[in-house]
Amino acid sequence: MHAINRWFSENVQALARDMRWSYLPPLMVYVAAGIQGLTGIVGTFFVKDYLGLSAEFLAALGFWAFVPWSLKMPIGHLVDLIWRFKAWLVVLGAALIAASLLIMAALIGNREWMASMWSLNAWYVLAALLSPVGYVLQDVVADAMTVEAVPHVDDSGRPTPPEQLKRMHTTMQTLGRVAIIGGTVLVALINLWVFKGSDALPAAEKLTLYRNVYLLALIIPVVSVAGLVSAALLHQRQVRQLVANGLSITEAAARLRPEMAETRPNWWILGGSLVFVALTLTLGMSDWAYSQEAIFLGSTAIILWLMKRLVSALDPRARQTLVGTAVVIFLFRATPSAGPGVSWWMIDELKFDGQFFSVLSLIGSTLTLFGMFAFRRFMAERPITYVVGFLTLAGFVLSLPTLGMSMGVHHWTASVTGGVVDARFIALVDTALESPLA
Repeated sequence: MHAINRWFSENVQALARDMRWSYLPPLMVYVAAGIQGLTGIVGTFFVKDYLGLSAEFLAALGFWAFVPWSLKMPIGHLVDLIWRFKAWLVVLGAALIAASLLIMAALIGNREWMASMWSLNAWYVLAALLSPVGYVLQDVVADAMTVEAVPHVDDSGRPTPPEQLKRMHTTMQTLGRVAIIGGTVLVALINLWVFKGSDALPAAEKLTLYRNVYLLALIIPVVSVAGLVSAALLHQRQVRQLVANGLSITEAAARLRPEMAETRPNWWILGGSLVFVALTLTLGMSDWAYSQEAIFLGSTAIILWLMKRLVSALDPRARQTLVGTAVVIFLFRATPSAGPGVSWWMIDELKFDGQFFSVLSLIGSTLTLFGMFAFRRFMAERPITYVVGFLTLAGFVLSLPTLGMSMGVHHWTASVTGGVVDARFIALVDTALESPLA
């Protein structure tokens, strides 16, 4: 018991003790990223039952929705170049997210009116592509805001010691992860309440419920923009404190400004990214059957070319570490997922409803948060090849229950256990085991 209390104090309570008001603005943007899953269950049921899109089409759409995330590095470089105006990227991201949510709400609540202007499927594709662009912009700026959130001077204007500064940066990054996962826990609780008894609702009332969830999700851009407002208010408060200690307003503002080297445009990064975007858009809008494969090969060539220029400036040991890490992460991330077809199969064959998906989500997000603390030391003390290998093997083992249920194993387990170990029981246990490793 003493060991548990000590672990809790060192891993959880320590974070609470190290929390500062200056961390709040980026954490609010991270929370907004965490609660983006509020529409996930609704989207699954609405698309399946009312849009008539195939799982294959949605998997292909997922490819295009991921493209903005592949541009995170050049967008990050752009943020460094326009540092003083980076807050406007959060506003732009919030506007894109809000537009996506409003389109989906209109598709559900004003179907005929939307169809009179454009095809319903085209509206859905537009909404599905606007949203990730908005989240990428906000995520990149949130990462940049963490630099400003860590105070490099105290209330008297004296520089923060390097060791304390390093510890605060580590705390800030950990709290950011907690904020994202905490947002998913909050979403799961809301969905559990929203979908209670929804399976028995008439079709018209279900549609109203779906629309209301998308309207409720407009809180996401509001939270992220509120993070900007809180950042401005906290900055003004810090300036007033320094002025009260004898500094002028100009000196106070200069003390609070992060010490950063002047960033010059890296035209290789910007140029390579423009080529990637041009290639993606050109092939994406074509009718060529192998456009996705061509984009993959073309983007891989561009990334390898950029990496070659990057690693050429490193010493041999650092070069080998970077290349090896990149290869391992690429292979791990390149593992294909089952796609939306599994969710549809669970709905049609296993009879999982929105409320049960909410239960799975709550278990998953809560245990993911626990796993983040429980496996921190495991992740930090072992090489990335070991960690990725372990996660790959664990992922394979934990995918077997779903594979088994697709072959009817749950019917056999239910028959020999008097209905206790049925499909829902297996899904609950599998989610509980898998989530800490997410």
